[in-house]
Order: sequence, then C-alpha cells, then structure tokens
Amino acid sequence: MGRRLLGRLFGVLLVLWGAATLAFLSLRLIPGDPVDVMLGPQAQISDAAKDQIREDLGLDRPPLEQYLDYLGRLLRGDFGESYQLRMPVADVIGRQLVPTLQLTGLAIAIAVLISLGVALLARGRTARRVVSLLELILVSSPVFWIGLLLLTVFSFTLHWFPVSGGNGVESLVLPAVTLALPISALLSQVLRFGLDEAEAQPFATTVRARGASEPRLLLRHTLRHASQSAVTLAAYIVGSLIGGAVLVETVFGRPGIGRVTLTAITDRDIPVVMGVILLTALVFVVVNLLVDVAYQLLDPRLRSRGGRS
Repeated sequence: MGRRLLGRLFGVLLVLWGAATLAFLSLRLIPGDPVDVMLGPQAQISDAAKDQIREDLGLDRPPLEQYLDYLGRLLRGDFGESYQLRMPVADVIGRQLVPTLQLTGLAIAIAVLISLGVALLARGRTARRVVSLLELILVSSPVFWIGLLLLTVFSFTLHWFPVSGGNGVESLVLPAVTLALPISALLSQVLRFGLDEAEAQPFATTVRARGASEPRLLLRHTLRHASQSAVTLAAYIVGSLIGGAVLVETVFGRPGIGRVTLTAITDRDIPVVMGVILLTALVFVVVNLLVDVAYQLLDPRLRSRGGRS
C-alpha cells in the first residue's frame, strides 16, 4: 500500500510538472514578442515603455532562469499576475470558480441520473433502438446548438427559465441540462454495453442458478460490473468539462472559468491562460484519484489485492 501511494503521489507531481512546463512553453510558442502580443497590434507605445514592461515582467531574463523562477513561484502558490486586470491570477480564477463548479456539478449529476435511468429501463429491443437513435443525435449535436434550442423552447417560447445570467437556481437549469445531455448519451451507451457484457459472464449464470431474480442480478451484480467502464469515461469527461463550459457559459451569458478563459485568450492574457491550464491538470489528477477509490468500492478484489500488497 505504501508503494502504491508513493507511486500515485509521484504521478500527481509528474502531471502537474508537465502541465506547468506546458503552460510556460505556451508563452514561448506564441509568434512575436510577448509584450507586443500582450499589448495588441493597435497599441501606441514607445520602445522604452515596452522595455520597462519587459523588465517588470521578467521577460528580459534568460528562458531557463524564467522557467526556474516560474516553478519556484508555483511551489509558493503564486500563479502570477494578470496582464490585463493587474490582479493575481489565483484571484481572477477563484472569483469565477464557484459558478463553474455549480454548473459542472449539476451537469454531471443530471447526466448520471439520465444514463442510469436509460440503461436500466431501456431493456427491450424497440426501446434500445429508439434510445440509440436519440443518443446518436445528442452526441453528434454541438453543445451550443443544444443550448440555443433549449433557449428557444423553454426561455423564448414557454418563458420557464431566464434567457441569461447567473443569479438563482432557475438560471442554472438550462446550462446544466445543455452540458449534461451529450454526456448522458455517452455514459448510457457505455453503461448499456457494459450491462450486456456482464450478463453474458459466468458469474451471472451462477447467480441465476442460485435463484436470484433478474432485478436483483441487475442491481447487485451486473450494474456494479458494468459501472467500471462508465466511471472511467465519466472521469475523462469531468476533466474536460472546462472546454464545454466555455461554450455553455458564452451562450447563456453566465460567469465562470469558461468565460474567463475565452476572455484571456482574446485579450492575450497569458498568465490567466497558464493558470487555467494548471487548474485543468489539477482537476484531472483529483478525478483520477477519486476513480481509483471508486474502482475499489465497485470491485472488492482490488481492495484485497491492495491489502496483500
């Protein structure tokens, strides 16, 4: 168990170091001078003022020295300062983190409930065909198109939900559903295929031979077996939700990390973009650790192996 924990800790540090290095290189890979990129093509500023900005930001030092200084500041929890807002990057991201967590958390909850309901209820041949067609449509549809369709029906026509904004639970429902529908389609596909494979396994035949009913077999055995693939997919989706949040928060006019990222890219605010990259890597790391715990809860054999090791 000690080796396993050390291995996981080393993996976490390796991923975060890789993300930090990628974030630093992103500044170097942008064509042209970083100060010119930051100021934009319309800026009217003297070369002396540019040199002063370059010195204040530490861009006049050798790249290796900048890189080591950047890693040192990260170890102290300093993510730098926004070029445009002149605020610490941690504050810029932190102010918009709660709305994004609310959106993604509710979206994942809705997606899990929909996928579980579909996988458990769509057992007949006709129902599976209908569900498969709907899943294909949802997976193939762009997120912004789904959002515009929901806005047209439930906001503009029925007036059930506000068109935009981030105040109140009502303003959270449509964005969360928009983000959840494609996710639920993917999860339900994987979950249904996993259930079919689990029901064909020898343990399912043994459970049936012992007199267990089909609902008991489904809820106590095959669903647990099938959930492992769905958990893996859900972990990947959770780690990549920031990309979907950019579109959803833009369509619905919500605050959040997505809007911050889009604005930072548009304004060439590199420190904020670098901070978002590190945040995304951290989310991936935490989610993968949670998946390891979920695997051990779903499969007791993993716990026994861990205990023997």
